Amino acid sequence: MIESWGGAGAASVPPKVPESRPIPLGAPGIPPDAAQHRPAARAPPSDSLARPGAGAVVEEHASADGSARLVVRLRDGAAVETVMLTSGSLCVSTQVGCAVGCLFCMTGRDGLVRNLSVDEIVAQVAFARERRPVRRVLFMGMGEPSHNLAATLEAMVALRRDFGIGRKNLVFSTVGSPATFDRLLAHEVRPALALSLHATDATLRARLLPRAPAIEPRALFDAAMAYSDGARQPLQVQWTLLEGVNDGDEETDRLAAWMRGRRAIVNFIPWNDVPGTGFARPGLERCRALVRRFHRMGVLAKLRWSVASDVNGACGQLRGAVG
Repeated sequence: MIESWGGAGAASVPPKVPESRPIPLGAPGIPPDAAQHRPAARAPPSDSLARPGAGAVVEEHASADGSARLVVRLRDGAAVETVMLTSGSLCVSTQVGCAVGCLFCMTGRDGLVRNLSVDEIVAQVAFARERRPVRRVLFMGMGEPSHNLAATLEAMVALRRDFGIGRKNLVFSTVGSPATFDRLLAHEVRPALALSLHATDATLRARLLPRAPAIEPRALFDAAMAYSDGARQPLQVQWTLLEGVNDGDEETDRLAAWMRGRRAIVNFIPWNDVPGTGFARPGLERCRALVRRFHRMGVLAKLRWSVASDVNGACGQLRGAVG
């Protein structure tokens, strides 16, 4: 869901769907296991890749930059969003809502509503492919994929089998835990990994990601790096740039030291506006200076401008609302 983002244009708005009542946020770092959180059973086989009952696209918001945000209404009236990028990539959701509650993100404000079924995840790709080619699927939309791990992994198997999308083009984005990395490494797909790190200081990360597993950031990075080395794929480190919070030299230099000599790249993502958070995006020159600083230290870094911000489809802006 990250590229270079941009203007407006929205499909006509259908009647509002009934609201799904959010389930209260659980204990910090504990994936929801209650029966009501578990994904629904997979539907019987059908000739269509978007299986009956997996939802329908009720809105399509076209951005001036060529990307588009799709709103998918599910069979129970809940809604999720998926973003079609101009590169042939697609950002998909794995949950309605999110339990992690990142302070800079819209998705988790009301907590977790429920997990998506395998068919509801795969259907997002089918709906997008009706509109444009999809060559890469990013599990970076609404939700924390590791909290719906079984369904997410089964969806990846289906995407390889039915859509011909290779494992290097399946990107699993997560706040991370060693247990999750062990499960991924034991699985047949072994997708590319994007670690949502955002801070190297444990206290700061716990403040920004209040319900992520309480793991020292260095230990988390090392565990993610071990997975990526085992899967023979480079690690992507996701870092949302927040002015005066995690864009300083002390924080970022520590990350560069961890990454130096490793098969990894950091994606610096300038924060996208979420009302009421109190955060701000660093200036353009500061963002560019960070990338240059990492390059001078021999560390791969990219500045990733989110697309679809003009239609509320940028990183951190998805909310699963119709209208």
